[in-house]
Amino acid sequence: MIPNARPSVGVEELSEIRKVFATGWLGMGSVVFDFEKALANYLGAKFVVAVNTGTSALHIALSALELGPKDEVIVPSLTFAASIQAIIAAGARPVFCDVDADTLNLDLNDALKKITPRTKAIMPVHYSGLSCDMDGLMDISRSRKIRIVEDAAHAIGSLYKGKKIGSIGDITCFSFDPIKNLTCGEGGAVVLSDEPLYQEILRKRILGIDKDTWQRYKNQRSWFYEVVTPGFRYHMSNINAAIGLVQLKKLDQVIAKKIELVKAYDQAFNKVEQIELLRRDYTSTAFFNYIVRIKGGARDALLEYLNAHGVGAGIHYIPNHLQPLFKKFSAKVPVTDRVWKEIISLPLYFDMTSLEQSEVINKVCAFFIKQ
Repeated sequence: MIPNARPSVGVEELSEIRKVFATGWLGMGSVVFDFEKALANYLGAKFVVAVNTGTSALHIALSALELGPKDEVIVPSLTFAASIQAIIAAGARPVFCDVDADTLNLDLNDALKKITPRTKAIMPVHYSGLSCDMDGLMDISRSRKIRIVEDAAHAIGSLYKGKKIGSIGDITCFSFDPIKNLTCGEGGAVVLSDEPLYQEILRKRILGIDKDTWQRYKNQRSWFYEVVTPGFRYHMSNINAAIGLVQLKKLDQVIAKKIELVKAYDQAFNKVEQIELLRRDYTSTAFFNYIVRIKGGARDALLEYLNAHGVGAGIHYIPNHLQPLFKKFSAKVPVTDRVWKEIISLPLYFDMTSLEQSEVINKVCAFFIKQ
């Protein structure tokens, strides 16, 4: 079976994990601090807070904004459920907006229509790594005093007008789960430039405890602490940070390889009448996955065919306004309702061979020949 995605880790990551084991300090410590500093340097960002998952990053960022039950966060329905769960966990109400059919990114015009006096934040999702219109979003932020909390789970290494995602907006949240372009095994990060908000997120990361974090980074403990704010147990471990430090050194290589794979897919599928390609930017996108739209209502049949013939295909994502838990947040999103029935995710990962990609292309083309 050719998987839809696969992590790329090996002896270098194991070597760094062994070093952590040798110290006896497995939890949050100096390796986490090193990872935060390296990530800030890579992104050109001021502050980085490493956490245990991408969902935690979204939740802790929203929590630091002190949202209430009457507050609203505008978010695309076409995203992973984590985005919505984080909004609800922070005590706010998700307001679903539509996406652009050609990119599957947030439709800025629809988001503007859905702003109310209760709107406290907009959560754009850089879908598949392609950056949203950050100029437009930051204009809204400045003119209406609405926070932009970017869900950049797909977009580590992506650029917007030459600047890395994470160096532009108010708050950017990354995910480093097993299949992301940079994995920590599990992990995430909040990236921001607002120092008071940064300090609040640092406290919230460890159960609201205000203490000498530098001592903690030096792998020392202090017996005295004060709990000063509601908080969570969201910190990253040295084990996960050790993996991340190795992965960060490989990231540009991973991005370059996946760009070439995406180009090869596009070249092959551009000739297939029943396939509609998304609009892509090969120079600025760190592609997380590979998605096309299938015309004529054949998506589900293709999905079943590929999975039955050794190709791991999937759907990213089932819109959240259709999920049982979120149906109460009614939404008018006609583009989302249409395109989610057409999208399919095909295998894409760093260690993918040319033979594996050829097999995927051949199986997709064979399905349409049989039609």
